[in-house]
Amino acid sequence: MSTISHQLSHYRQIVQPYGAKLVAVSKTKPVEMLQEAYEAGQRDFGENKVQEMVAKQAEMPEDTRWHLIGHLQTNKVKYIAPFVHLIHSVDSLKLLREINKQGRKADRVIGCLLQIYIASEETKFGLLPEEARELLASEEVAQMEHIQIRGLMGMATNTDNETQIRSEFRSLRQLMEAFALKFEGPQVAWTELSMGMSGDYQMALEEGSTMIRVGSSIFGAR
Repeated sequence: MSTISHQLSHYRQIVQPYGAKLVAVSKTKPVEMLQEAYEAGQRDFGENKVQEMVAKQAEMPEDTRWHLIGHLQTNKVKYIAPFVHLIHSVDSLKLLREINKQGRKADRVIGCLLQIYIASEETKFGLLPEEARELLASEEVAQMEHIQIRGLMGMATNTDNETQIRSEFRSLRQLMEAFALKFEGPQVAWTELSMGMSGDYQMALEEGSTMIRVGSSIFGAR
């Protein structure tokens, strides 16, 4: 068994009891590594750059599920709209508007997660909880037929303080639970909570994550 297959098997055993999904973060990795992971049964791959995702998508099997996990500029949406499985990083109404527009052109509904700012760091993108609430309450979003908000995504503070990390993950889960009670309709689903990466996935799973994003532990350091 190759190192990639071995690591994928290891992570699948970890997420299975939680009913969660593993997104293999393949950014900067050559397509040969992705193909090896695909052959080992992996279907969900996370990329943070549109250009790289488009290039790899052309070389990978059609049933590969592509997750855009990095910051997405509105002018890049059109390139991934025909095939992207889930956009994890929706952080503005402007971006959601463009995804809906490009979804209409591609004649498909595009799955989205609202990225919520939960970390005590200046560098992370995301909506504040109140901004997300306003977006979800807007009449404009209620009319969007080519997006579906399937949940939330968040990145915890890069710290060794486990209490803080758990608290941030828990607050995100509680926010999604509150949104699920208040906002319903065809444009929302509330099935996915994307939180947890290589360093904190175990805490994220324990706090309710349905999707962890792991890269270097599977494919090796960049």
